[in-house]
Amino acid sequence: MTALSRRRFLTMSAACAAFPAGAKSAPTAHWHGVALGASASLRLEGLTDTQAAPIITAVEAEVNRLENIFSLYRPQSELSRLNRDGQLPAPAPELLNVLSLCSALHEATDGVFDPSIQPFWSALANGATAQEVHSARKSIGWSRVLIGSDMICLPQPGVSALTLNGIAQGAITDRIAALLASHGLRDVLVNMGEIAALGHRQDGQAWQVGLAGPGREVLKSIELSDRAVATSDAGNLMLTDDQGHILNPQDEVATNHIVSVSAPSAAIADGLSTALCALPETRVDAAIRSFPEARKEMYI
Repeated sequence: MTALSRRRFLTMSAACAAFPAGAKSAPTAHWHGVALGASASLRLEGLTDTQAAPIITAVEAEVNRLENIFSLYRPQSELSRLNRDGQLPAPAPELLNVLSLCSALHEATDGVFDPSIQPFWSALANGATAQEVHSARKSIGWSRVLIGSDMICLPQPGVSALTLNGIAQGAITDRIAALLASHGLRDVLVNMGEIAALGHRQDGQAWQVGLAGPGREVLKSIELSDRAVATSDAGNLMLTDDQGHILNPQDEVATNHIVSVSAPSAAIADGLSTALCALPETRVDAAIRSFPEARKEMYI
Protein backbone atom coordinates (compact mmCIF):
# COMPACT_ATOMS: atom_id res chain seq x y z
CA MET A 1 0.00 0.00 0.00
CA THR A 2 1.27 3.45 -0.90
CA ALA A 3 0.73 6.12 1.76
CA LEU A 4 -0.07 9.53 0.28
CA SER A 5 1.51 12.45 2.14
CA ARG A 6 2.05 16.07 1.22
CA ARG A 7 5.81 15.77 0.67
CA ARG A 8 7.18 16.44 -2.81
CA PHE A 9 8.43 13.22 -4.30
CA LEU A 10 7.94 11.12 -7.39
CA THR A 11 7.68 7.36 -7.68
CA MET A 12 6.46 5.45 -10.69
CA SER A 13 5.66 1.78 -11.12
CA ALA A 14 4.53 0.25 -14.38
CA ALA A 15 4.18 -3.13 -16.06
CA CYS A 16 4.66 -3.92 -19.74
CA ALA A 17 1.66 -5.40 -21.55
CA ALA A 18 3.92 -8.07 -23.06
CA PHE A 19 4.19 -9.82 -19.68
CA PRO A 20 1.21 -11.16 -17.72
CA ALA A 21 0.82 -10.06 -14.11
CA GLY A 22 2.96 -12.13 -11.80
CA ALA A 23 5.13 -13.63 -14.56
CA LYS A 24 8.19 -14.95 -12.70
CA SER A 25 10.55 -14.57 -15.65
CA ALA A 26 9.76 -10.90 -16.22
CA PRO A 27 12.77 -8.60 -15.80
CA THR A 28 12.56 -5.32 -13.89
CA ALA A 29 14.30 -2.04 -14.73
CA HIS A 30 14.99 0.60 -12.07
CA TRP A 31 15.86 4.30 -12.30
CA HIS A 32 16.64 6.88 -9.62
CA GLY A 33 17.04 10.59 -10.28
CA VAL A 34 15.42 13.99 -9.77
CA ALA A 35 12.08 15.32 -11.06
CA LEU A 36 10.11 18.41 -10.02
CA GLY A 37 13.03 19.31 -7.78
CA ALA A 38 12.65 16.16 -5.69
CA SER A 39 14.09 12.66 -5.54
CA ALA A 40 12.42 10.39 -8.07
CA SER A 41 12.34 6.68 -8.81
CA LEU A 42 10.85 4.54 -11.56
CA ARG A 43 10.30 0.77 -11.58
CA LEU A 44 9.33 -0.86 -14.88
CA GLU A 45 8.15 -4.46 -14.64
CA GLY A 46 8.70 -6.62 -17.72
CA LEU A 47 11.51 -4.53 -19.24
CA THR A 48 15.27 -4.85 -19.17
CA ASP A 49 17.41 -1.79 -18.48
CA THR A 50 18.13 -1.52 -22.20
CA GLN A 51 14.45 -1.72 -23.13
CA ALA A 52 13.52 0.78 -20.43
CA ALA A 53 16.16 3.36 -21.38
CA PRO A 54 14.10 5.20 -24.06
CA ILE A 55 11.06 5.28 -21.76
CA ILE A 56 13.11 6.76 -18.93
CA THR A 57 14.59 9.33 -21.32
CA ALA A 58 11.08 10.25 -22.48
CA VAL A 59 9.85 10.65 -18.89
CA GLU A 60 12.78 12.89 -17.96
CA ALA A 61 12.26 15.02 -21.07
CA GLU A 62 8.51 15.34 -20.47
CA VAL A 63 8.87 16.35 -16.83
CA ASN A 64 11.44 18.97 -17.87
CA ARG A 65 9.16 20.25 -20.66
CA LEU A 66 6.18 20.56 -18.32
CA GLU A 67 8.25 22.33 -15.67
CA ASN A 68 9.19 24.83 -18.35
CA ILE A 69 5.49 25.58 -18.65
CA PHE A 70 4.19 25.50 -15.07
CA SER A 71 7.08 26.20 -12.69
CA LEU A 72 7.09 29.35 -10.55
CA TYR A 73 10.78 28.75 -9.84
CA ARG A 74 12.17 28.59 -13.38
CA PRO A 75 12.61 32.19 -14.59
CA GLN A 76 11.93 31.30 -18.22
CA SER A 77 8.91 29.05 -17.68
CA GLU A 78 5.71 30.18 -19.36
CA LEU A 79 4.09 30.93 -16.01
CA SER A 80 7.09 32.96 -14.79
CA ARG A 81 7.19 34.96 -18.02
CA LEU A 82 3.45 35.64 -17.79
CA ASN A 83 3.83 36.89 -14.22
CA ARG A 84 6.86 39.02 -15.11
CA ASP A 85 5.62 40.54 -18.36
CA GLY A 86 1.88 40.62 -17.71
CA GLN A 87 1.20 38.76 -20.93
CA LEU A 88 2.18 35.53 -22.65
CA PRO A 89 1.93 35.08 -26.43
CA ALA A 90 1.34 31.62 -27.91
CA PRO A 91 0.71 29.75 -24.63
CA ALA A 92 1.25 25.99 -24.64
CA PRO A 93 -1.90 23.83 -25.02
CA GLU A 94 -1.10 22.23 -21.65
CA LEU A 95 -1.24 25.64 -19.97
CA LEU A 96 -4.52 26.54 -21.67
CA ASN A 97 -6.05 23.21 -20.60
CA VAL A 98 -5.08 23.78 -16.98
CA LEU A 99 -6.38 27.36 -17.04
CA SER A 100 -9.68 26.09 -18.44
CA LEU A 101 -9.96 23.67 -15.53
CA CYS A 102 -9.09 26.55 -13.18
CA SER A 103 -12.08 28.45 -14.55
CA ALA A 104 -14.35 25.46 -13.91
CA LEU A 105 -13.04 25.17 -10.34
CA HIS A 106 -13.43 28.91 -9.82
CA GLU A 107 -17.07 28.69 -10.87
CA ALA A 108 -17.78 25.54 -8.84
CA THR A 109 -16.37 27.10 -5.67
CA ASP A 110 -17.98 30.52 -6.15
CA GLY A 111 -14.57 32.11 -6.59
CA VAL A 112 -12.71 30.46 -3.71
CA PHE A 113 -10.35 28.64 -6.11
CA ASP A 114 -8.49 31.58 -7.65
CA PRO A 115 -5.01 31.27 -9.21
CA SER A 116 -4.63 35.08 -9.15
CA ILE A 117 -4.11 34.83 -5.39
CA GLN A 118 -0.31 34.65 -5.83
CA PRO A 119 0.53 38.28 -4.80
CA PHE A 120 -1.59 37.89 -1.65
CA TRP A 121 0.09 34.56 -0.86
CA SER A 122 3.55 36.06 -1.38
CA ALA A 123 2.77 39.05 0.84
CA LEU A 124 1.73 36.79 3.72
CA ALA A 125 4.62 34.38 3.17
CA ASN A 126 7.19 37.18 3.15
CA GLY A 127 5.90 38.97 6.25
CA ALA A 128 4.64 42.07 4.44
CA THR A 129 3.06 44.94 6.33
CA ALA A 130 -0.70 45.03 6.86
CA GLN A 131 -1.01 47.71 4.17
CA GLU A 132 1.03 45.66 1.70
CA VAL A 133 -1.08 42.59 2.42
CA HIS A 134 -4.25 44.64 1.89
CA SER A 135 -2.97 45.99 -1.44
CA ALA A 136 -1.94 42.53 -2.58
CA ARG A 137 -5.36 41.17 -1.75
CA LYS A 138 -7.01 43.82 -3.92
CA SER A 139 -5.12 42.47 -6.96
CA ILE A 140 -7.00 39.14 -6.78
CA GLY A 141 -9.47 38.66 -9.61
CA TRP A 142 -9.56 35.58 -11.84
CA SER A 143 -12.42 37.00 -13.91
CA ARG A 144 -10.13 39.84 -15.05
CA VAL A 145 -7.48 37.48 -16.48
CA LEU A 146 -7.86 37.37 -20.27
CA ILE A 147 -7.21 33.91 -21.70
CA GLY A 148 -7.01 33.26 -25.44
CA SER A 149 -5.34 30.64 -27.58
CA ASP A 150 -2.90 33.25 -28.89
CA MET A 151 -2.38 35.38 -25.77
CA ILE A 152 -2.90 35.42 -22.00
CA CYS A 153 -3.01 38.83 -20.29
CA LEU A 154 -3.00 39.73 -16.62
CA PRO A 155 -5.13 42.72 -15.54
CA GLN A 156 -2.34 44.63 -13.77
CA PRO A 157 1.12 43.98 -15.28
CA GLY A 158 3.78 44.15 -12.58
CA VAL A 159 1.16 43.61 -9.86
CA SER A 160 -1.01 40.65 -10.87
CA ALA A 161 0.45 37.13 -10.83
CA LEU A 162 -0.83 33.57 -11.04
CA THR A 163 0.06 30.41 -9.17
CA LEU A 164 -0.85 26.94 -10.40
CA ASN A 165 0.67 25.12 -7.43
CA GLY A 166 -2.75 23.79 -6.48
CA ILE A 167 -3.36 22.02 -9.78
CA ALA A 168 -0.24 21.76 -11.99
CA GLN A 169 1.27 18.86 -10.08
CA GLY A 170 -1.86 16.84 -10.77
CA ALA A 171 -1.78 17.81 -14.45
CA ILE A 172 1.85 16.69 -14.71
CA THR A 173 0.96 13.42 -12.97
CA ASP A 174 -1.74 12.76 -15.57
CA ARG A 175 0.65 13.48 -18.42
CA ILE A 176 3.36 11.14 -17.12
CA ALA A 177 0.83 8.34 -16.59
CA ALA A 178 -0.41 8.79 -20.16
CA LEU A 179 3.15 8.79 -21.46
CA LEU A 180 3.93 5.49 -19.75
CA ALA A 181 0.69 4.01 -21.11
CA SER A 182 1.62 5.15 -24.63
CA HIS A 183 4.75 3.01 -24.34
CA GLY A 184 2.70 -0.13 -23.75
CA LEU A 185 2.77 -0.06 -19.96
CA ARG A 186 -0.68 -1.23 -18.95
CA ASP A 187 -0.48 -1.16 -15.15
CA VAL A 188 0.85 2.18 -13.99
CA LEU A 189 1.09 3.95 -10.63
CA VAL A 190 2.50 7.48 -10.71
CA ASN A 191 2.96 9.26 -7.38
CA MET A 192 4.03 12.90 -7.52
CA GLY A 193 2.33 13.87 -4.28
CA GLU A 194 -0.85 13.25 -6.30
CA ILE A 195 -1.45 9.68 -7.48
CA ALA A 196 -2.68 8.42 -10.85
CA ALA A 197 -3.36 4.69 -11.10
CA LEU A 198 -3.95 2.83 -14.36
CA GLY A 199 -4.83 -0.85 -14.46
CA HIS A 200 -3.85 -3.01 -11.51
CA ARG A 201 -1.00 -4.19 -9.34
CA GLN A 202 1.04 -7.17 -10.48
CA ASP A 203 -1.14 -9.50 -8.41
CA GLY A 204 -4.18 -8.40 -10.40
CA GLN A 205 -5.70 -6.41 -7.54
CA ALA A 206 -6.50 -2.71 -7.59
CA TRP A 207 -3.78 -0.35 -6.43
CA GLN A 208 -3.98 0.29 -2.67
CA VAL A 209 -3.44 3.86 -1.46
CA GLY A 210 -3.33 4.98 2.15
CA LEU A 211 -4.46 8.51 2.97
CA ALA A 212 -2.31 10.10 5.64
CA GLY A 213 -3.37 12.44 8.42
CA PRO A 214 -1.52 15.22 10.25
CA GLY A 215 1.14 12.94 11.72
CA ARG A 216 1.53 11.03 8.44
CA GLU A 217 -0.35 8.09 9.95
CA VAL A 218 -2.64 6.29 7.49
CA LEU A 219 -6.23 7.15 8.39
CA LYS A 220 -7.97 5.50 5.46
CA SER A 221 -7.16 3.05 2.67
CA ILE A 222 -8.77 3.22 -0.77
CA GLU A 223 -8.53 1.19 -3.99
CA LEU A 224 -7.66 2.87 -7.28
CA SER A 225 -7.87 1.63 -10.84
CA ASP A 226 -7.98 4.05 -13.78
CA ARG A 227 -8.47 6.81 -11.26
CA ALA A 228 -6.49 9.42 -9.34
CA VAL A 229 -6.39 10.80 -5.81
CA ALA A 230 -4.89 13.95 -4.30
CA THR A 231 -4.51 15.15 -0.71
CA SER A 232 -4.11 18.78 0.32
CA ASP A 233 -3.14 19.85 3.83
CA ALA A 234 -3.67 23.56 4.45
CA GLY A 235 -1.76 23.37 7.73
CA ASN A 236 1.28 21.61 6.28
CA LEU A 237 2.90 25.03 5.73
CA MET A 238 1.86 27.97 7.89
CA LEU A 239 2.11 31.48 6.46
CA THR A 240 1.19 33.12 9.76
CA ASP A 241 0.54 31.81 13.27
CA ASP A 242 -2.99 30.76 12.37
CA GLN A 243 -3.11 30.78 8.55
CA GLY A 244 -2.09 27.80 6.46
CA HIS A 245 -0.76 28.10 2.93
CA ILE A 246 -4.08 27.45 1.14
CA LEU A 247 -5.99 30.72 1.18
CA ASN A 248 -9.61 31.70 0.74
CA PRO A 249 -9.52 35.05 -1.12
CA GLN A 250 -12.98 35.95 0.21
CA ASP A 251 -12.57 35.21 3.91
CA GLU A 252 -10.28 36.29 6.73
CA VAL A 253 -11.00 33.09 8.68
CA ALA A 254 -8.32 30.40 8.45
CA THR A 255 -9.58 26.96 7.34
CA ASN A 256 -6.71 24.55 7.85
CA HIS A 257 -8.30 21.28 6.73
CA ILE A 258 -6.79 18.13 5.27
CA VAL A 259 -8.78 16.95 2.26
CA SER A 260 -8.43 13.95 -0.06
CA VAL A 261 -10.37 13.78 -3.33
CA SER A 262 -10.44 11.06 -5.95
CA ALA A 263 -11.46 11.73 -9.55
CA PRO A 264 -10.96 10.43 -13.10
CA SER A 265 -7.89 12.69 -13.45
CA ALA A 266 -5.18 13.82 -11.04
CA ALA A 267 -5.60 17.43 -12.17
CA ILE A 268 -9.25 17.46 -11.09
CA ALA A 269 -8.43 15.66 -7.83
CA ASP A 270 -5.57 18.09 -7.14
CA GLY A 271 -7.59 21.21 -7.88
CA LEU A 272 -10.60 20.05 -5.88
CA SER A 273 -8.60 18.94 -2.85
CA THR A 274 -6.89 22.34 -2.84
CA ALA A 275 -10.14 24.26 -3.18
CA LEU A 276 -11.99 22.26 -0.54
CA CYS A 277 -9.32 23.09 2.03
CA ALA A 278 -10.36 26.74 1.82
CA LEU A 279 -14.06 26.25 1.18
CA PRO A 280 -16.54 26.42 4.09
CA GLU A 281 -17.67 22.90 4.97
CA THR A 282 -21.29 23.68 4.10
CA ARG A 283 -20.28 24.26 0.46
CA VAL A 284 -17.99 21.27 -0.03
CA ASP A 285 -20.53 18.75 -1.33
CA ALA A 286 -21.96 21.17 -3.89
CA ALA A 287 -18.49 21.84 -5.29
CA ILE A 288 -17.77 18.12 -5.57
CA ARG A 289 -21.02 17.54 -7.48
CA SER A 290 -19.84 19.95 -10.18
CA PHE A 291 -17.32 17.33 -11.32
CA PRO A 292 -18.84 13.98 -12.39
CA GLU A 293 -17.30 10.95 -10.67
CA ALA A 294 -15.26 13.03 -8.21
CA ARG A 295 -15.46 11.85 -4.60
CA LYS A 296 -14.49 13.29 -1.25
CA GLU A 297 -12.38 10.53 0.31
CA MET A 298 -11.23 12.30 3.49
CA TYR A 299 -12.07 15.61 5.12
CA ILE A 300 -10.61 16.47 8.54
